[in-house]
Amino acid sequence: MRGTRYTAEFKAEAVKQITERGHGVVEVSKRLGISDKSLHSWLKQSQQSDQPNSKDRCFFKIPK
Repeated sequence: MRGTRYTAEFKAEAVKQITERGHGVVEVSKRLGISDKSLHSWLKQSQQSDQPNSKDRCFFKIPK
C-alpha cells in the first residue's frame, strides 16, 4: 500500500520552511499534516543535491 504522493513544489516549500525560515522539522510536519520522517527524507535529498554542479537544479523533479 502506498502513502500520499506530494508534488515537487510542496516538498520544496516544506524544506524551504526549515532551511530558509528557520522553523523546526516537527513544527513544519505538524502544520502541514505530514510525517516528520518524510520531511527529514526530503531535507536530506535537498542537502545531497547541494553539490557544486547542482546549484541551478531543483532537487525534486517538477513535471512540465
